[in-house]
Amino acid sequence: MATSTVLSILVLAAIALLVGAFVLWRKGGASRQATLMVILALVAIANVAIWTVPDADGNAPIGQIGTD
Repeated sequence: MATSTVLSILVLAAIALLVGAFVLWRKGGASRQATLMVILALVAIANVAIWTVPDADGNAPIGQIGTD
């Protein structure tokens, strides 16, 4: 599976977690689970950012995959 596909699925999962947490919070459900869902979504977004945001030299880690 291509790396860009994995990162896309991760972003979609983070969006689904945020929507699910909002729905759970609005229903008055378990607030601990909603909070954990938000934290997990933030971690997923941070991981995507780590792989895609370039450094000071303009090189993103995802661009270095497969190169020696």
